[in-house]
Amino acid sequence: MDEDDSRICRRVAVRKRVRPSIRVTLTDAELQRSNEEEEEEKEEEEVAECRRRKTVGVQPVEYDSEEDMFGDYDSFAENSLLAQVDDLEQKYMQLPEHTKQTTDFATEDLSSEINENELSIPTVGSFTELNTEEHTKEQSAPEEVRVEHGTDISYDVPSSQVLYFENLQNSSNGSGGQSNKERDLNSSSYGTRTEQLALDHIEHPQRNDAFSPKVRTSSDTNRRRSVRDHLKSAMTGNAKAQTPVFSRSKQLKETLLSEEMNVAKKAIEASLDDVGPFYSLPSKVRDLYAQFKGIEKLYEWQHTCLTLNSVQERKNLIYSLPTSGGKTLVAEILMLQELLCRRNDVLMILPYVAIVQEKITGLSSFGIELGFFVEEYAGSKGRFPPIKRREKKSLYVATIEKAHSLVNSLIETGRISSLGLVVVDELHMIGEGSRGATLEMTLAKILYTSKTTQIIGMSATLNNVEDLQEFLQAEYYTNQFRPVELKEYLKLNDSIYEVDSKAEKGMTFSRLLNYKYSDTLKKMDPDHLVALVTEVIPKYSCLVFCPTKKNCENVAEMICKFLSKEYLKHKEKEKEDVIENLKNMSSGKLCPVLKRTVPFGVAYHHSGLTSEERRLLEEAYSSGVLCLFTCTSTLAAGVNLPARRVILRAPYVAKEFLKRNQYKQMIGRAGRAGIDTVGESILIFQEKDKQQVLELINRPLENCYSHLVQEFTKGIQTLFLSLIGLKIATNLGDIHDFMNGTFFGVQQNVLLKDKSLWEITVESLSYLTEKGLLQKEMVPGSEEEHQCNFHITKLGRASFKGTIDLAYCDILYRDLKKGLEGLVLESFLHLIYLTTPYDLVPQCDPDWMVYFRQFNQLSPAEQNVASRLGISESFIGKKASGQAIKKGCHDKPPQTVQLKNTNVLRV
Repeated sequence: MDEDDSRICRRVAVRKRVRPSIRVTLTDAELQRSNEEEEEEKEEEEVAECRRRKTVGVQPVEYDSEEDMFGDYDSFAENSLLAQVDDLEQKYMQLPEHTKQTTDFATEDLSSEINENELSIPTVGSFTELNTEEHTKEQSAPEEVRVEHGTDISYDVPSSQVLYFENLQNSSNGSGGQSNKERDLNSSSYGTRTEQLALDHIEHPQRNDAFSPKVRTSSDTNRRRSVRDHLKSAMTGNAKAQTPVFSRSKQLKETLLSEEMNVAKKAIEASLDDVGPFYSLPSKVRDLYAQFKGIEKLYEWQHTCLTLNSVQERKNLIYSLPTSGGKTLVAEILMLQELLCRRNDVLMILPYVAIVQEKITGLSSFGIELGFFVEEYAGSKGRFPPIKRREKKSLYVATIEKAHSLVNSLIETGRISSLGLVVVDELHMIGEGSRGATLEMTLAKILYTSKTTQIIGMSATLNNVEDLQEFLQAEYYTNQFRPVELKEYLKLNDSIYEVDSKAEKGMTFSRLLNYKYSDTLKKMDPDHLVALVTEVIPKYSCLVFCPTKKNCENVAEMICKFLSKEYLKHKEKEKEDVIENLKNMSSGKLCPVLKRTVPFGVAYHHSGLTSEERRLLEEAYSSGVLCLFTCTSTLAAGVNLPARRVILRAPYVAKEFLKRNQYKQMIGRAGRAGIDTVGESILIFQEKDKQQVLELINRPLENCYSHLVQEFTKGIQTLFLSLIGLKIATNLGDIHDFMNGTFFGVQQNVLLKDKSLWEITVESLSYLTEKGLLQKEMVPGSEEEHQCNFHITKLGRASFKGTIDLAYCDILYRDLKKGLEGLVLESFLHLIYLTTPYDLVPQCDPDWMVYFRQFNQLSPAEQNVASRLGISESFIGKKASGQAIKKGCHDKPPQTVQLKNTNVLRV
């Protein structure tokens, strides 16, 4: 054999030796016979091993299992762990004399050699598992294994592995099936075997020669083979293991996602319908409410509402309570039940963007903790996220318009059944203009297409609840609970009156304002706002509702001009931080009004602020850094910013007189639960408005009426186009049936006088067909009108998908078509014309003489734009001179000509 083969055979021979851990005593004859037999067997094995090695080296073989991967080797390479072990063992066993000290040194060297290989080795205990009783039966004269107590048997094993071995053995033996004595024996088996090997070397020096006869037993062979198998398995795992290369940020993201999914899984794994003691929710939800919102116990009415039979049976529900009564908490618990227990998506519909942002911020912490998404439906494509992306259920918080788009998307993709619950805040807004019509369409489509979706509506100002109940097929719950008493006052000149329903005129005199006004202050503050405000700030908070956004800013500045410098010292450092953060949000540019008012603890709050600015100011107000907000009516519709005193600057919203519903919403912000014991509202009015104000405080809430037909192009026409485009209803009969189930259908006897619902349906479909948005098709073999089908055209689908007002869709199409024929790019005039919103046209009241002069100053290229759009100089000249213009055009409706000409004015 060559050198390499001889070396391999030598190592095989060395490994075949027995390392007895139990000493036996044999007679001389038995020992001689056993040694001769052993020597013959070993020579045969050596020859077979060497032949096999040569064969393997010549003909490579592919192995599928761990055993085949190694063949008969115990290593992967020449410097493998087992090879080094055998070399060390041979080195020390060939020494002529052995002592206990020498053996210990050998063990230490062996340990250091093993550690240098840096391989992960299986449990030490598994290497030396022995059935002592079986070994006793197989050995002829066994001696007891002597274990020296107090010896550190794990000094040569990494501490992490020792801990792992101990934990593994403790877990496997923790059931009590093994005695403590046996567990101690197993845990120290590695050290015991090492000591025993040393003792054997001392008592039997003739075994030191590598090829000398040895005593072999079946138990020793099995034990040696077991050690080899374990080492093979460990090294195979190390060889096959691949270390994935990930960036640190990706690992953190994956870890966070995994943790969130585990939280969600644990939260809902108990049951589909009942996963905890807190109104069928985990106690974790109760803890989160206490942690984030300070809510440790529900009001009695909240408990009653959540335990209603109608709620338990998942029927639709409408509930009404005064503002600040805690309505939102009930809705949140119902939403969490749907997300965590029934594992369905939830949609929450809110009236304003500011409220949407507040709700998302407030509920995101719950989503992270409990494992569901909280999202605003405002994707770049306006589409519902695909199923593959949504591993967790989602709570979608959206405005009325976005909610309508979401529902359309779900119906179109056939996934409306995934929407388990819809919650509508401020349900009374169903009776407010085009937004009310959009909300009605959204709810009607859900009712018609999904029988499993539950609808919850809540409001503080509902009157004709019966109509809404019939429309939503809902139960009704109401309560007059309010956690903080609200006192209403009216102010006329210097006198303040308390609202008293028992008084003859509905109010009684309360007090006179006692505040020293200078002549300058009287001129700048005729309504005595400074006096009313300084009675409560900075100790308490105050809201001043103003008719317009500009008025909010003016009032904030005016109040700060007359506040003393003492107000600057109140939480001065915190206010400086607010100003610095506002600067950072706007790249160093701070609104000059806020720059002057924030140091006094005053700020305005309206839609002109960015979402980041609004959030920062609201947080400062909630924490008491800011004590006064001048705001518009938007803040009254659900933003959680209560105050000790609420002041209504005037009984108007823009130019319209206050409605009872709006008034109740605004004054409902007064009184902070858990902070104040009372809330105050003061409505300032002039003598000319006295009679209307008295009616305002005494009359009942206004009824809600459908605007589906009143808002013609944004209501019924848009509804019919979407019904046909989404294939919800495609023939006249089905569309009429759908209309009967709407809020308008419920109120048709009140709202319709001259025409029936059938006639309105037919007329609306005919109008859409004439505009080229629909195509009519008669069913073969049927002459009945209600059997005809409708199909949506390309223009109709584009209008429907783009949510374009149908009053302007055909005009927009013609304008864009003209642009394709010859878009004038010599100036920006043509592009500005195309991007000017059509709904701004009614707001234009031009001075035609000024316009005529500006038109004559246009460049030739710009006048070419006007010519292409059909605007002539003669037309403008006649309008400027006051001449009457005959309405009528053979190729366009009269309103189109007027619309297009006035639209140019925006350019």
